[in-house]
Amino acid sequence: MFKQLFSNSLGATALCTSRLFDNETFYGSFVRDLGHVSHSIYIESPFITRKRMDMILPILKQARRRGIQITVNSRPPSEHDGSYINQAYESVQDMQSIGITVLYTVRHHRKIAIIDDHVLWEGSLNILSQSDSCEMMRRSDSKVLVNHTRNFLNLCIGY
Repeated sequence: MFKQLFSNSLGATALCTSRLFDNETFYGSFVRDLGHVSHSIYIESPFITRKRMDMILPILKQARRRGIQITVNSRPPSEHDGSYINQAYESVQDMQSIGITVLYTVRHHRKIAIIDDHVLWEGSLNILSQSDSCEMMRRSDSKVLVNHTRNFLNLCIGY
């Protein structure tokens, strides 16, 4: 897989431009990307908390009103801990009520977002739950990397 992903036929400029963000700078840039989305948002976040959803859900609602297709893949709420189980259930219901497709993957741990056909966010930050941990995310602007990531995810989870 890695040979194919980084083959010499792809040249560095074909792959991407990218930039790193920490937990302090991520959300401002991510929200800007969400505001400029033209057709689709795909988010993989293992955990979901009410606090983070209260910040993100209004932005996702605006996108849905504009007809943007949104898919979220997370752990089943039953795999969250303690009071987070109910927070995840409620958040999933809120997302589904506005037409967001929610998928579950058991033991899920990927942190990814794909916006349209060219923006890829990947790293250690749980997009729908992060609050006080030290994390990083890489934003790549690359149709090539988005396509590779989509192909990889199709192989991994079969949808």
